[in-house]
Amino acid sequence: MHADSLHALEFPAVREALAEGASTPLGRARCLSLEPASAIDDVRRSLALTSEAVRFTKDAGSLSISAPDDLESLLRTLDLGEQALDPLSLLGLARFVGSVSSVAAGIGPSNPGLFAIAQRAASFEHEVRAIERAIHPSGDVNDDASPALREVRDKLRRARARLRSTLEALIRGRDTSKYLQDEIITDRNGRYVVVVRAEFREAIPGLVHGSSTSGASLYLEPMSTVEANNEIVSLTSREAEEIQRILRALTDAFRRRTDELEALLDVAADLDELGAKARFAARLDAVAPELANDGRIEWRGARHPLLLLRKAQTSTVVGTDIVIEPPTRALIISGPNTGGKTVALKATGLLAIMAQAGLMIPVDPGSRFTPFHSIFADIGDEQSISASLSTFSGHIANIVEMDRALELPALVLLDEVGGGTDPAEGGALGVSVIDHFRERGAVVVATTHDDLIKSYAATTDGVVTAAFGFNAETYAPTYRLIYGAPGRSLAIEIAERLGMPRSVIAAARGRRSARESILSAHLARIDHELAAVERERQALAAERGQLGERERQIVARESRVTEREAVLKRRLDDRLNEKLRDAKQEVDQIVGRLKQKADVLSPREAASLSTGDLGRLRSEGRAALEAVGSALGVSDALGDDASLNGPPALGQTVFVSSFGADGVVRGVTSKDADVEIRGKRVRVPFSALRRAGAGGVTKSGAGGSKSSSRAAVAGRSSRIDSPATARELVVIGQTVDEAIDRVTKFLDDALLSDERRLRIVHGHGTGRLREGLRAFFRDHPLVSTVRAATDDEGGQAATIVELKD
Repeated sequence: MHADSLHALEFPAVREALAEGASTPLGRARCLSLEPASAIDDVRRSLALTSEAVRFTKDAGSLSISAPDDLESLLRTLDLGEQALDPLSLLGLARFVGSVSSVAAGIGPSNPGLFAIAQRAASFEHEVRAIERAIHPSGDVNDDASPALREVRDKLRRARARLRSTLEALIRGRDTSKYLQDEIITDRNGRYVVVVRAEFREAIPGLVHGSSTSGASLYLEPMSTVEANNEIVSLTSREAEEIQRILRALTDAFRRRTDELEALLDVAADLDELGAKARFAARLDAVAPELANDGRIEWRGARHPLLLLRKAQTSTVVGTDIVIEPPTRALIISGPNTGGKTVALKATGLLAIMAQAGLMIPVDPGSRFTPFHSIFADIGDEQSISASLSTFSGHIANIVEMDRALELPALVLLDEVGGGTDPAEGGALGVSVIDHFRERGAVVVATTHDDLIKSYAATTDGVVTAAFGFNAETYAPTYRLIYGAPGRSLAIEIAERLGMPRSVIAAARGRRSARESILSAHLARIDHELAAVERERQALAAERGQLGERERQIVARESRVTEREAVLKRRLDDRLNEKLRDAKQEVDQIVGRLKQKADVLSPREAASLSTGDLGRLRSEGRAALEAVGSALGVSDALGDDASLNGPPALGQTVFVSSFGADGVVRGVTSKDADVEIRGKRVRVPFSALRRAGAGGVTKSGAGGSKSSSRAAVAGRSSRIDSPATARELVVIGQTVDEAIDRVTKFLDDALLSDERRLRIVHGHGTGRLREGLRAFFRDHPLVSTVRAATDDEGGQAATIVELKD
């Protein structure tokens, strides 16, 4: 990448912002030296690793490494080979190494990129523990750091105690205390002394170790303590030597593993850099763009990253679509001054550089681009007094250098191309420069106010024009690109809005030629029409968004309905299986009783049974079977209008009276039919079959009335009034199990009838029924909320249940 272009596009400012998120000097150095890659595979790997770091930190993983501020100085000391680290430096090194190990240990194989980095970090657990055992957090070396240190410190404590006892006796003695300036014991150059008044120097024999500033006091080591002081000095020297030996041993433990320490430092820098990239992505609400290889740039909703970082949180940076798709190779951006042209130009290149450096960028999802080998930018005032270059000459020098160093795929960014000289010649030169780079295969983005360049863009294949919009009444910029628009500079209008005297504005308008006035009016009309089109586009986009949201809501509701139906089907199947089991037991009992009656009859008695006796036995069996049918919810007499007119056909849906449910005929014999009921096949006689939908027929006099099983359940003690009134079930006086059985059927019925608000009346009592029911409702998959009824609905004597949609 061209270094001058990186500066022109303000990539160093991005590096500095990135470095703010680093935790260590190593990570900060990496961030400040970050360079964009050019090979598409390298860019893909870098972006994938950053995306992995972002996901890892969002999932509560940590890439934060603890490092002392003087880490670099500490590492230089390690390189010296002989010098030992001081205790605080060793503690800082231990914390740093331990934090790297801790972060690495928290990364699992589910994050393969990070895991591969973490696996390179060697463990320094033994060295870290040795430092923590030897050195107190305050920086003092512990007595237990070595046996020799403990021994010498024990001797020191005893020697100092004896010396202090001798000196205290001296300063309290009647014969000596009168010569002392103060009754204190102090230290001078490692030796304990007393403070004697100067005029009594000879009164106490001893060695003078200095005097006060005024000379009125002397620091005297009594002769009686010289030997004790000598012992303390000797022991102190031995202590210092042992401490230095311990510190050198702790330091050398790291020096012996230089290669592994270097690898760990590299891991720390990698992880810290990735942590900074993840934090940077969060600050910008950034995403990883997709990669292409056909020279395209599709920045959807692009925001300039430095604007996002500089803006107050209450301000909004408007996203802009910057799109160049093959076969288009050049985008010419025009529009009013202060409209955002240069910002868009810089953003186009800066976003590409950031992505190629492995940074997520502030664009909308779905954005994609082609990684470039060369990115050039000619932006701003290139005047150089030292090089005797004018603004125009500076731009030309830049363009010549771009042409010389161009390597495809390339992106060329030209701000006010052809500017700084005569408009007619500058426009012609600008068109030629754009065409030259385009023909060489580069992607070109240029800004201009020149009409010749705008005309070229509007009439040349492979070149597209776009203009920044503005408010037609106030001329305030909208910062949105409108593709296909020629764009007006609005110099006079903006000058008027910014407070230029009206006389100057009027004079400027009067000096425009007739041709320029006509062109300005024509462009203004186009701008108004394009603005109207843009408003319609935005309205359609908003409507499309509303339709999409409505579709998502419908899909979600259908999903909930499907789930509810599945739950209801399972519950109905369970009820059917339960009834089938009960019916089988009843039938077995009936058959058993009939067999018992048959067994007590002798063959002669059986042969002598009258027709009346046989009829009575048949009636008893029929009555018992009808009781089973009643238990299954089937009436004992179905209307004739529900009977089948003949044998059922294969595949016909019929109502099976003995099971109280509809089924599909799967086989037919001379008297019976095989019917599939909710996935289970049973054989029933033709007489037990009715037309489908006849399950609700009940006997009620001559006419017979029909009511669905749903209404029958509701009729037990329920009512439906208005939407605000709950469907009601009364279970007062029942046990918890009995009430739950009734409530279960009540819920199923409510689901079938699409009821959502239910009221269960259980009374006050001991509270066991109330709590049992509420616990049942809280665990029910179809119940949304459970609460006590309001005072006007029964208070604690009732419970209100809201079902899920």
